[in-house]
Amino acid sequence: MAKKGSLSINSENIFPIIKKWLYSDHDIFYRELVSNGCDAITKLKKLSIMGEYEEPDQPDYKITVSVNQELKTITISDNGLGMTEEEVDEYINQIAFSGAADFLEKYKDKTNEDQIIGHFGLGFYSAFMVADRVTIDTLSYKKDAKPVHWDCTGGTDFEMSEGNKDTHGTTIVLYLNEDSYEFSNEYRAKEVLEKYCSFMPVSIFLINENAPVEETKEETKSESATTEEASETSTDDASSEDHKEAETKKAEVKPLNETHPLWTKHPNDCTEEEYRDFYHKVFHDYKEPLFWIHLNMDYPFNLKGILYFPKINSQYESIEGTIKLYNNQVFVADNIKEVIPEFLMLLKGVIDCPDLPLNVSRSALQNDGFVKKISDYITKKVADKLTGMFKTDRENYEKYWDDINPFIKYGCLRDEKFEEKVKEALIFKDLSNKYISMQDALEENKEAHPNTIFYVTNETEQAQYIQMFQKEGLNAVLMNTTIDAPFINALEAKNQDVKFVRIDADLASVFKDEALSEDEKKDAEEKLSKTFADALGNDSIKVSVEKLKDESISSMLLVNEQSRRMMDMMKSYGMNTMDPSMFGGNGEQLVLNANNTLVQYLLEHTEGETTQMLCKQLYDLAVLGCHPLTAEQMTAFIARSNEILQLLVK
Repeated sequence: MAKKGSLSINSENIFPIIKKWLYSDHDIFYRELVSNGCDAITKLKKLSIMGEYEEPDQPDYKITVSVNQELKTITISDNGLGMTEEEVDEYINQIAFSGAADFLEKYKDKTNEDQIIGHFGLGFYSAFMVADRVTIDTLSYKKDAKPVHWDCTGGTDFEMSEGNKDTHGTTIVLYLNEDSYEFSNEYRAKEVLEKYCSFMPVSIFLINENAPVEETKEETKSESATTEEASETSTDDASSEDHKEAETKKAEVKPLNETHPLWTKHPNDCTEEEYRDFYHKVFHDYKEPLFWIHLNMDYPFNLKGILYFPKINSQYESIEGTIKLYNNQVFVADNIKEVIPEFLMLLKGVIDCPDLPLNVSRSALQNDGFVKKISDYITKKVADKLTGMFKTDRENYEKYWDDINPFIKYGCLRDEKFEEKVKEALIFKDLSNKYISMQDALEENKEAHPNTIFYVTNETEQAQYIQMFQKEGLNAVLMNTTIDAPFINALEAKNQDVKFVRIDADLASVFKDEALSEDEKKDAEEKLSKTFADALGNDSIKVSVEKLKDESISSMLLVNEQSRRMMDMMKSYGMNTMDPSMFGGNGEQLVLNANNTLVQYLLEHTEGETTQMLCKQLYDLAVLGCHPLTAEQMTAFIARSNEILQLLVK
């Protein structure tokens, strides 16, 4: 006899809540219903091991997802333990029976959304986000159990009667609402299933009930009759027998998922080729990963996973890593910051932690001490891998440094514990492409420049200074990623007796020849300051005249370290700092070489025919030694260069 009733929720508002905000993404229903099927099969396997269920000799456990775009239905079937009438009444009819009465009152405020932890078992009801009607046909594995048919439209009323299912397990049919027809499309269904279910522990098969198949004449007639009959009935009357027939005809041979993903294996059982293949398959990255860390922990919490160090862009802002979080091989979300430290988001990988406290939608985490311990453990494992490689595999560590150093530096800035663990493994590439530690860099220049580390940000733009440095037997390190500016500040804060100075900052003393007398220097600087100010139209420009060892160098532009860092900071905020004249009088200094013939000519011809042209040219040459000219400056520089060349052939 059919049983009718209302779901025990004391309000009809449960379904609007589920549809609108209980789950963040509507496609999540696929994950919830398929993972419920996985649970049912996993529990049946456990009962068999315990001797409470006699398994057939070759059990074929599987979940079948059938889509029918014509009927706008989705059918999800499993051959797990199934349910009795009493269990359907308890787990389906009495929504959140452990606390249904105060459910709405407690969670009516949407600000509490993240606090709906999995007390209620509402996964099945995610079906009503996309369906106006849902039916269940189930048969328990228990001896003498009777099949149950359950039918519910989008309100709280249901009908339950004896069904006709003859094998244990559960079949759920979703009759999609108008806004959700897309999910009955085979390709959309495949996309969502691969997103959430690629590594679930039970084989999942996708069937398109509308796909053409090769048939005999008799089968064609039979199907034709079935089609005519279906066309005379409403969508709501699509029978489970039709689905069963289509399933038999069109079942795919190959499952959509991999039931034993690489992270579930012991690291000793995994080959390098398997790690690389897994990386390409999961992250669709054509480049090879540099190296990886296999996480395998059973105590004090269960956590497994693989973290890959990808080959990355040297500018850390453009790095797009992905850490996929799983719970018992069920995909939860990408890049959950509570579990994965922010700086590790630059990596790619998978982490599976069954012990994570998840909310009802499995897509948000409680921010508690347990989660913090997991985060700390992952950070420690990454730091241990890096320091271990530095100590025992220095050659490969140096080979990877150009790719991984933005990640390590970012980690040092964001996580003090990480910085403490890896600080001894920090290295720098020097001017001869050798890798040295910070202590090595300090040691090399300690005689002439104690507690100072010189650095280069652009080898091309600063080539002139590099050449002069090397002639003097001085060394510098490369700091050419975007993150190096804040990293240098952090290193100076941690090592207060150490200062970093860019190779082109206030370093005229490094390159000086014999000094000019005080009177000679004063006279030359007064003359040339006025001459250059008039030529450039910039009264605030600072001019210094020195005798430099290299006579071929006519001019150099120096910007003191603090002013230059201010320029870099402004640039990071999107402000234009290309025109160095904006810093005239505030750290910029034009150094003119008194040993150079062009400078000597200007000293003797401060008001000559070509004086202004030469002043502009020497200034632009000095600027080019530091950074590119603006478009306007470059246009003038090229025109002026042509004019100077023409003077040579007259």
